[in-house]
Amino acid sequence: MAVQITIRGVPEEVRDELADRAALRGQSMQEFLRNELERLASRPSVEQWLDRVQERKAAYGTRLTAEEILEARDQDSR
Repeated sequence: MAVQITIRGVPEEVRDELADRAALRGQSMQEFLRNELERLASRPSVEQWLDRVQERKAAYGTRLTAEEILEARDQDSR
C-alpha cells in the first residue's frame, strides 16, 4: 500500500535544484522524488555496508599487508 510523505522546511534552492533535475529527466517532481527514494532505499546505508565489509574481513582475513597495497599503488602511478 502506498503512503504519503510530507517534508517540511525544504530550502527553496534545494526545491529548485530538484525540480530542474526532474525536468531534465522529463519527470514530474513527484515521480522524480519517488524514484530517488526507491533508489536510496534499495541500497544499504554506509553503516550497513561497512558492517558487511568488516564481517567479510573477519571471515576471510586480510590477504595483503598494508605495505603490499601501498607498493602496488605506487607502481601503478609510475
